[in-house]
Amino acid sequence: MKKKVLITGGSGFIGSHLCERLLNEGNEIICVDNFFTGSKRNIIHLLDNPYFEVIRHDITFPLYVEVDEIYNLACPASPIHYQWDPVQTTKTSIHGAINMLGLAKRLKVKILQASTSEVYGNPAVHPQKEDYWGNVNPIGVRSCYDEGKRCAETLFFDYFREHKLNIKVVRIFNTYGPHMHPNDGRVVSNFIMQSLKNEPITIYGDGSQTRSFCYVDDLVDGMIKMMNSPNDFVGPVNLGNTKEISILELAEIIIDMVGSKSKITYNTLPKDDPVRRKPDISLAKKHLTWQTIVSLEEGLENTINYFRDLLNSNT
Repeated sequence: MKKKVLITGGSGFIGSHLCERLLNEGNEIICVDNFFTGSKRNIIHLLDNPYFEVIRHDITFPLYVEVDEIYNLACPASPIHYQWDPVQTTKTSIHGAINMLGLAKRLKVKILQASTSEVYGNPAVHPQKEDYWGNVNPIGVRSCYDEGKRCAETLFFDYFREHKLNIKVVRIFNTYGPHMHPNDGRVVSNFIMQSLKNEPITIYGDGSQTRSFCYVDDLVDGMIKMMNSPNDFVGPVNLGNTKEISILELAEIIIDMVGSKSKITYNTLPKDDPVRRKPDISLAKKHLTWQTIVSLEEGLENTINYFRDLLNSNT
């Protein structure tokens, strides 16, 4: 049955992939974005589809539409972007959640919140399970994002308890793939762009810090499975790759895959930057029968090709 699905942040990196996937599955999509970090380039190939609609809107203000499901992805997600206007970042997470929850309550529809592994902060527990409360600096330079997302989760669960709203909460770990913003400061896009330009690869710290990188197609699959899961499973649930890799190793792999002449340089590690990050996805495996499929090498190849095409189109 065709559903009308609202996706906030729909022109962003992950949102645009979600729009395309749900559209291809026969749904009608309303993509809402204020285009602060989202890009029309990510969704331009969808604009001719009669079942795809774009609304320029900031979700810190109420929105009145009629839909069957809501995916709330709107929020700058890279440190460069969310620290540029930290007050607005917090407002997007909190006011945005209130507005979308209010819409879901009025319409009596299911709503999914795209939360983040940043709710765990610089974790003292490894790998991170959903019952870990985190180690977050509430007054640091990253707090606008970390605490904004934590408060959004609080709001979702209070609406669940108080109003019996049908909620779903996923915690997204490091994700990469085509449609990433080339200048968002995230490690994968940074390394690929620097490698393609034969510029020095910038590593913050000594490169021993680790991340676990999930390809965007796998993540979107997990989000849709979560939305379609039984109503009594609300989350939060971790979605991410369990293969841990050091930042230095990632840089070396990308340099090799690109065939770059780039050399590695080292800078000071940013404040509150997590030392280790790896999800425990036992809940996702059990309740969603979900785990990642795409290998790091395959995902990086697709992403490198995307950025190479992007560079070539701008020359």
